[in-house]
Amino acid sequence: MASSMTGDGMSEAQTGKKSKKTKNQENDSDLLTVPDGWKEPQFTKDDNPRGLLEESSFATLFPKYREAYLKECWSLVEKALGETNIKVSLDLIEGSMSVCTTKKTFDPYAIMRARDLIKLLARSVPFEQAVRILQDDVACDIIKIGTLVRNRERFVKRRQRLIGPKGSTLKALELLTNCYVMVQGNTVSTLGPFNGLKETLMIKRELSKDPDLRVQSWERFLPKFRHKNLNKRKEPKKKSVKKEYTPFPPQQPESQVDKELATGEFFLRESVKKRKRMEEIKVKQVEALTKKQEERNKAFIPPKEKPLMKKTVKAPAEGKLDIEAIKDKVKKAKTKKLGAPPVNPAPPNNSTSNKKKKSKTKNKG
Repeated sequence: MASSMTGDGMSEAQTGKKSKKTKNQENDSDLLTVPDGWKEPQFTKDDNPRGLLEESSFATLFPKYREAYLKECWSLVEKALGETNIKVSLDLIEGSMSVCTTKKTFDPYAIMRARDLIKLLARSVPFEQAVRILQDDVACDIIKIGTLVRNRERFVKRRQRLIGPKGSTLKALELLTNCYVMVQGNTVSTLGPFNGLKETLMIKRELSKDPDLRVQSWERFLPKFRHKNLNKRKEPKKKSVKKEYTPFPPQQPESQVDKELATGEFFLRESVKKRKRMEEIKVKQVEALTKKQEERNKAFIPPKEKPLMKKTVKAPAEGKLDIEAIKDKVKKAKTKKLGAPPVNPAPPNNSTSNKKKKSKTKNKG
């Protein structure tokens, strides 16, 4: 029997298949969503009492400037990984860190977290943040941004735009996503919850508060930017000045043979020509060597120091003494009285004056 057709020209069987697909997609989305407040039970030794069958190990290199910091915090790294029975080693000669499982290791995923830990430490993430990767609800990602843009100047501008003035943009991203973001060189290291690694817009945070908008699409709320590929402005062509018309063609430039004929080199032997060429080459080499030597010697020339400004007393000319000036100084020194000024004497009393007069008259008699 022929299948019945609907008004849109589609059979009931096709509509039934589409409805089944949509129902299955909805069921899958419900299964993928994590309910609020749910936490995965912690993996203990009772879940895997026999341990692991084989040993697993990972290693990563770190730059030279991270050596001093890793030396300081290496005891903390060993202590953090020792709780999960993971062995860690630091090789300063080769500049590498390595982790491996032991016989006591019971968590098979612990070696993956230890691998991420040493990768984050190598990418300049501080230990206080990198140790969070050992938690169950924390994940990390190292994003390579160096190959996204070919032009180096454009890449530096975009990386600075990601950081923002005084790190404000990066701090806003950390607050929105509850993740730690570290921009270092050609990579961006992120550390935080699984959902936080995907969310990077403030509008999403505001829309997620409304339970009715969780199922709907948010594209209508997000800003849309138009990409404008504007070509560089072409410079106007300069109008060439018309030259006066001459019936004679321009003079042709001299060829190499004409130059040799004029100087007489054309009639010389090939051996003499080679000798002259070698001499010219040697002269050029000597000039280049002297220039290089001068540039190298510039680094060893000390800079000119500024002379210290000191007050210098002008010494009198030899054989010429100003005798009159010395005499004036001596006269001035004599007139000056040294010591404290004299105290004004008290006026004499009448009794003392009468006694003095009597004594004088007695002496006369």
